[in-house]
Amino acid sequence: MKKRVFVDMDGVLVDFAGALKKVPGDVLEKYHGNLDEVPGLFAIMEPIVGAIDAFNRLCEKYDVHILSTAPWDNPGAWTHKREWVERYLGKNAYKRLTLSHHKNLLNGHFLIDDRTANGAGEFEGKHILFGGEEFPDWTTVLEFLEA
Repeated sequence: MKKRVFVDMDGVLVDFAGALKKVPGDVLEKYHGNLDEVPGLFAIMEPIVGAIDAFNRLCEKYDVHILSTAPWDNPGAWTHKREWVERYLGKNAYKRLTLSHHKNLLNGHFLIDDRTANGAGEFEGKHILFGGEEFPDWTTVLEFLEA
């Protein structure tokens, strides 16, 4: 039986900061402090370098699922996240997307997430803090999980 790995979207698979560069300044100003509520933001996001290849490689060894939080006050983001998964991850991610504000409620061996928010810090398996000192990028994550 394969070990289960959950992978966060924003800041791990998806380049959230890069998408913000495509948003007009007046819109950024209007949503200052709540940038994840910018309408259509999640529809214009692109993958982080190496993320798609890493996801597919992990699927060869693990039971991989996407675990993300979608902003409550931006219901379009829920659909856009689902469409992003289909567009960029395809069959390896088919029906493997879970959106939750409580990541600690899911059972798995590993959670790759760039934050401790929304229950990620209380996840019962190993939390691989993406972008941190130990795991700054997908290369270091793969070195750890493929060892």
